[in-house]
Amino acid sequence: MPRSAAQPSATDLDPAPGGVAAVDRALGLLCAFEDGSPRLGLAELSRRSGLYKSTVLRLLASLLHAGFLVREGEAYAPGPTLMRLGAQAQPEDALAAAVPPALRALVGATRESAAFHVRRGDHRLCLYREDSPQLLRDHIRAGDLLPLDRGAGGRVLLAFEGRAGRVYDAIRRDGVVVMSGDRVPDLTGISAPVFGAGQRLLGALTLTLPTTRHQPGFVGAVRHAASTLSARLGA
Repeated sequence: MPRSAAQPSATDLDPAPGGVAAVDRALGLLCAFEDGSPRLGLAELSRRSGLYKSTVLRLLASLLHAGFLVREGEAYAPGPTLMRLGAQAQPEDALAAAVPPALRALVGATRESAAFHVRRGDHRLCLYREDSPQLLRDHIRAGDLLPLDRGAGGRVLLAFEGRAGRVYDAIRRDGVVVMSGDRVPDLTGISAPVFGAGQRLLGALTLTLPTTRHQPGFVGAVRHAASTLSARLGA
């Protein structure tokens, strides 16, 4: 029979009502890393959790198997499963810190308007927007809802959510799309996907401009901006 800890562990002192003790202890072991420690050895995990080393080793076997932790020599570190789950709960303040500077840089390079779109139900939401310094431009604002099935940004969101069709196959193949007059006549949109950790689709980075001002170099600028932003967000 497993020995109980010499003194009650943090999870034993505050168990989940109706929960499972072993699960509480395993989660408590993961919480040993919450101070930002990149890796911890067996002795330190035992000390922080208040559990015997033998108990810690049994819990580690399950956490390693599920990918919540990985072994690095004689120490343990957060694993890929934990990273993926963290990405699913990526706070919007991460987007708030990364997206506006990326939009400003893209506007600075092209002198055209840039926006970041996310899906909201059957629409796409303009979450962030940076206007062109030029007088002739579209006048979408952050917070506006736009069609999901019209416009470059909506097409990108649908493509990387798995929508079937030749246009969506081409977007997935090229990683960028240029559409003129798809939502508004004489307006061109150039859009590319932005990903986070685990290649999770976070949104679409879109440059909009009057069709007469379109330049071939804008496609590469949008693709580069989206790739750089994705890297910053953990892709």
